[in-house]
Amino acid sequence: MPTPDAIQQLYERLKAEAEAAGYHLNPDVEFTLALVESLLVNQERYGYPACPCRLAAGVRQEDLDIICPCDYRDADLVDYGACYCALYVSEEIARGEAAPQPIPERRPPDPAQRPQARTATTTPAAPGGRIPVWRCRVCGYLCARDQPPAVCPICKAKRDRFEPFTFQP
Repeated sequence: MPTPDAIQQLYERLKAEAEAAGYHLNPDVEFTLALVESLLVNQERYGYPACPCRLAAGVRQEDLDIICPCDYRDADLVDYGACYCALYVSEEIARGEAAPQPIPERRPPDPAQRPQARTATTTPAAPGGRIPVWRCRVCGYLCARDQPPAVCPICKAKRDRFEPFTFQP
């Protein structure tokens, strides 16, 4: 069982990391601390911080997509203003201007359809079956994912400042 000190330390680390990368933790501190405690329980149980709102297999390779922050966080933030467990929330929710809403499960039930089962040559996310790469037009940061981040983790530019990036040989 995680100690109150361990829970507080992880909470503070996650909050600092989130803010540094342009993300926000749920402003309901009591709720968020319960989620952080669950992450620590899963860390002790499985050896990695599996999402507290999903059933983990207990096999790291099978659970790669639900290790916090999960692969579905950014898409959930864009579409619903919060990630599946509501640990991460949009700026509007963080400011109290909106409330988290129910979020449908994005994780495919078939393990063969999960991100860790895909490769850069088999992912149907972009033309040619490759994972799209996005470039921040402000600082040049590159990321490979289905959608660009809401905020650039380097310069804090908003999503609309990203463009598709094409490798030039």
